[in-house]
Amino acid sequence: MRKTYLLLVAALGIGSLPAQQQPFSGTPELELSLHKLNELGSVLMIAAHPDDERTGVLAYFARGRYMRTAYLSVTRGEGGQNLIGSEQGPAMGVIRTQELLAARKIDGAEQFFTRAIDFGFSKTAAETMQKWGHDRILSDIVWVIRRYRPDVIVLVFSGTPSDGHGHHQVSAILGKEAFTAAADPTKFPEQLKYVTVWQAARVIRAGGFGIPQAARGGAGTDGRGPGTDGGRGGQPPAQDARGGRGGGRGRGRGSATADANPQGFPALPPAGEVDTGTFNPILGYSYEELATLSRSMHHSQGTGAMRRPGANRTPFSLVEGTVPPSAKDPFDGIDTTWNRLPGGAAVAPILAQAIREFEPAHPEKAIPLLAKARPLIAAIDDPLAKIKLAELDETMARCAGIFAEAQPRIQEPPRPAGAETPRGGGQGRGGGFATTAQIAPGQTLGVAVTVLNRSNAEVSLDAAKIEGVFNQPLDVKPANLGYNQSATLSFSGVIPAGQAYSQPYWLVKPPSADVYNVDDQMLIGLADTPPVLQVRLRLTIGGAPVELVRPVRERYAERSEGERTRPFVVVPAVAVNLPTNVAVFPNATAHAVHVSVKANVANATGNLRLDLPAGWKAEPDSLSFSVPAAGEQKELAFMVTPPAGETTASMKAVARVNGREISSGMEVIAYPHFPAQTLFPESAIKLVRTNVKVAVKKVGYIMGAGDELPEALRQLGLEVTLLGETDLEQGDLSRFDAIVAGVRAYNVRADVRANQQRLMDYVQNGGTYLVQYQTGDPSLNVGPYPITIPAGSRYRVTVEEAPVTFPHADSRLLQFPNHIEPRDFDGWIQERGLYFASQWDKRYETVMASHDPDEEPLEGGELWTHYGKGVFIFSAYDWFRELPAGVPGAFRLFANLLSAK
Repeated sequence: MRKTYLLLVAALGIGSLPAQQQPFSGTPELELSLHKLNELGSVLMIAAHPDDERTGVLAYFARGRYMRTAYLSVTRGEGGQNLIGSEQGPAMGVIRTQELLAARKIDGAEQFFTRAIDFGFSKTAAETMQKWGHDRILSDIVWVIRRYRPDVIVLVFSGTPSDGHGHHQVSAILGKEAFTAAADPTKFPEQLKYVTVWQAARVIRAGGFGIPQAARGGAGTDGRGPGTDGGRGGQPPAQDARGGRGGGRGRGRGSATADANPQGFPALPPAGEVDTGTFNPILGYSYEELATLSRSMHHSQGTGAMRRPGANRTPFSLVEGTVPPSAKDPFDGIDTTWNRLPGGAAVAPILAQAIREFEPAHPEKAIPLLAKARPLIAAIDDPLAKIKLAELDETMARCAGIFAEAQPRIQEPPRPAGAETPRGGGQGRGGGFATTAQIAPGQTLGVAVTVLNRSNAEVSLDAAKIEGVFNQPLDVKPANLGYNQSATLSFSGVIPAGQAYSQPYWLVKPPSADVYNVDDQMLIGLADTPPVLQVRLRLTIGGAPVELVRPVRERYAERSEGERTRPFVVVPAVAVNLPTNVAVFPNATAHAVHVSVKANVANATGNLRLDLPAGWKAEPDSLSFSVPAAGEQKELAFMVTPPAGETTASMKAVARVNGREISSGMEVIAYPHFPAQTLFPESAIKLVRTNVKVAVKKVGYIMGAGDELPEALRQLGLEVTLLGETDLEQGDLSRFDAIVAGVRAYNVRADVRANQQRLMDYVQNGGTYLVQYQTGDPSLNVGPYPITIPAGSRYRVTVEEAPVTFPHADSRLLQFPNHIEPRDFDGWIQERGLYFASQWDKRYETVMASHDPDEEPLEGGELWTHYGKGVFIFSAYDWFRELPAGVPGAFRLFANLLSAK
C-alpha cells in the first residue's frame, strides 16, 4: 500500500511538494507580504470537516485580496477512513490536520479547529448536538471569533436538513449563533480574561457548492469532488476515500443545491459575489486552480483533481448582519484600511509607496520605507496592529534575504569502525553532536542557531532567547552581518527528568465521549501543537528593530524525497509498544501477549510488568530488559490466562526505567506530504474473553483502502494471508477456506475487478467469499448475481445502538458455529453499517435488518447465497471498526460468516 501511494504522489506536481517546502517563494511571496501589510480586512470560514472548506474562496481572499483569511473546521475528521494507510480515529485526525495545514500553505489561509470529534456520519443535527454538547462547541467557535476578530464570517452550509450531514448542519447553526454570542459579554465570560468581545460585520453563506463537471464528473465549483470524504455528497467517486460517513443528498458534499439558499426556506438577501476564476499572473494560477491544488493535499481522502482554468463566480447570501442595499462585494461597507485603527492613517501611504516602488531584483530597497512604518505601527495599541507588526518584521526579513533556523542536536555515542554516518552528520567515530528530532528526559540537548544575511541590507544580530522547556537568553555578541555572512549561536541544557512527553495537545488527556479535553484555554482552537522550544531573535534591519521567532526543529535530507523538516519532540527513554489494540481470548486457555520495548536512549535497562484486573493472571510477574542502542527494540512475552467466564477488561504494560514508570507507546506517522508526527498512545489494550468458535483455518485477505481487520482475525488463531495482484491473477486460491475482500477493495483495486471471474470460480469450486462494504457505484460487480449498491446516506445505519432484527432467524449465518443473540450487538462503535444494498437478485437471502430512528428497516446490509459448491456473502456491516475495537459480538458474527459453508 505504501509503495503504491508513493508512486501516486510522484505525479502530482505542486500538490506533492513536502509540506515544509513553500509552493510560492521569492518575488511572489514578497509581493504578497507587502500587499498584505496594507490590507486590514479579515475573513473566517466555518464548516464541519477537513476538506469541507470552499478553498477557492479562501485562496481568493488570502492571495487575491491579501486579507487575513482562516478556515475553522469544527472537527479534525477522525471519523473518516484512510486511502493511504490503516490509521483510524485519533491518528486519522492527526493526518487530516496535517493535510489541512499543507493545503493552507497553498491557498494562503490559516487554520483552526474546535474540540469536537468527528464521530462518523450523522443524519440529524439533534444527534450531533447531543454528542458534542451545544455550549461546549459554541464556546470554542466564539473563542476563535474573539481571538481572530474577523470582519466577515462565511458559512459553508445552511444549517438546514438540506445540508445532509448532521455535522454540516451544526457547523452552520453554531456559526450563526456565535456571530451574536462573540459580541455578548455575558456569553462565556471566562474567556474575557484573555480576549475582548468581538462583533463581526456580517455572516454570509457561499453558494455554488461543488466542482466543475468536466474536472471530476460532478456539478458545481471550487474544486470539490462529489461525495469525497466518505461520500458525504450525492455521487462518491470510485476512489472515494471515506466510506466512514456516507453522503448527503444532491450535489457537492451534502449540500442539496448549488444555491446559497436551500430549497424550502426563505430566500436570503444577496451579499455580493467574487470571481474565484480570476487569474493571478504573479502566482501563475487562478484562485480556483489554487483551490484544486490545495484540495489535492488531502491525499488520505482521494480528493486529487485536475485544474480547470476559467471564470468561476461565487455568489453570497446574507445570513446575519447588514450589507449596503446595492452590495456587489462581501466587504462593501467595511473599512479594511489602516484608517480603522487610531493612529493608522499615517501608515497606509508609506506602505503604498513601498508597494509601488518594489523591485523584484532588489527587494532590500523596500526596507527603508518599511523601517519608517514600523514605529508607527508599534505605537498603536490594538490586537490587529500587533499582528501587523509581526507581519512587518517577517517582511523586512524576507526583503533582506534573512535565513534563520534553530536545529536540535544530541551527543552521539561512539560508533564502530565502518558504520554509516547517521542522518544529520556527526564527525569521526561519534561522540560529537548530530541533528536529532527527539530527546528523552535527562539527556543533554544542544541547539545550533544560524542567522544568515543574503542581501546588501544593513543587518545586525543583537540578542536571542530560547523559550519553552528552557527560558533564558542566549550568549550573543552583537555583530553586523554583511552579504552572505552568518552568525551562529549555541545552547545546551539537560532536559528535566520530569518533562512531559510531546504529544498533539488535544491527545494529552483522554476525551470525554465525542469531545477532546483541553485544559489550557490558549491552546483551544489551535491547528497544531506549539513547538517544544523556539528561539526569539532580535535583529536590526535597515536601522529598525526586528523580532523573529523560529521553532527548534530538525532539518534533514531524505534520499528519496530531498530536504525535509520534522518537529522536535521529547520522548520517553523507552517506548512500550503493543502489537494490537485488542487481545481476544476465544476460550479460557492462556495466550502469549507480546510487548515490544523500543529504546530511545542508549543502554536502556529496566523491567516490564503487566497491570491486569482481578481474575486475569500473567506469568511471569515481570521481565527485565536491556537494550544497548537507541532505535533498537526487544520483544518480551507474557503468558496471560483469562477468567473462565466471558468478560472484557483493560491491560496496561508498564516499564520502569531509572525510577520513572513509562506506560506509553510511540507511533510515528510519516507520509511524504507532511512532516512526521509523533504520538504517544497509552500502552494499554482491551482484553476480550468471549466464547468464539470458527470452522475455518486459512483465510486470504484482499486489502482495500487499508484497515486492521487481518490482525483482528489472527486473534482468533486464523492463518491470514494478504493477497496481492499476482495471487489474484494466478495464485492457488483453493488453498484458502475463505477469502475476504476488504473495505472498498473493488473501488480502489483494479486487479480485484479484473479477477472477478477467478474469485467466482473459487466460490463455485467450494470456497467462501466474503465482500465487505464498497462505496456506491452502479458499475460494481461483486457477486455471482446482481447487487445494487447506491451512493449517498439513505442505505446506511448511522446509530451504533440501532435495533437489529433477523428476517431469517434460522439462517446458518446466525446459528453456526456461534448462536447469535441480541447481546452480540451491544457495545458497537460509530455505526451499524454503511452502503447497504438497495436491490438484489432473488437468489440471495437476507440475514439481518436494522434502521436509524424513524426510518424503515434495511435488509440489504447482509446477503448470502450458495453458488456452485461454495458460498458468497456481501456484508456492509461495520466489521472494519468493530473487530479492531474488540467488540465481542462482532467476532462471533464474523466467525459465522467465515464458517458459512
